[in-house]
Amino acid sequence: MSPRWITLVLAALLAAALSGCAALGGGTNGSAESRADARTVARADRTHEVPTPRRRERVVGGWPTPEQAVRAFATAYVNWTAANVSARLKALARRSIGQARATLELQAREVAADRELHRGRIANTGTVEAVGALTGSPHRYAVVTRERTSATDDAAYRGLASEWHVSVATVTLLGRRWVLSGWQPES
Repeated sequence: MSPRWITLVLAALLAAALSGCAALGGGTNGSAESRADARTVARADRTHEVPTPRRRERVVGGWPTPEQAVRAFATAYVNWTAANVSARLKALARRSIGQARATLELQAREVAADRELHRGRIANTGTVEAVGALTGSPHRYAVVTRERTSATDDAAYRGLASEWHVSVATVTLLGRRWVLSGWQPES
């Protein structure tokens, strides 16, 4: 069989299957459900994302105030070694939800596989210098840290000065505890 002939047969089978679905009620008949499906498809075409129901995320712990949540999270986030960074990111992910959790889980997988990070025994130390609520943005905070990256076995990091960094944290109240739902390093 030639490739063109196979394509024609597959197209005919697909057309038959689709016409059968329409005959069974799967076609668009103007119902609310089909209009909702059309809106979902249009949104997916526009945003390249398909909305899905939120899954319930279990969170370990939390903090009594938004500021404590932000400060504790940021302190843990900026202090790590090559040997513990993946575990620390996973622990922070378990204490977070939403975008913050997804980002931390991805970062944990990436650093676990980062051979240069482990070979150079790279580490980061830092302090949270300031946490402040962003005006007009409820539950969002600017976080200023001062950090120093070093390495035991990589000359590229020797003698580096501390640097200032700014991140934006978003917190959410779950029950009576605050957790991070967004973490966006800006510099």
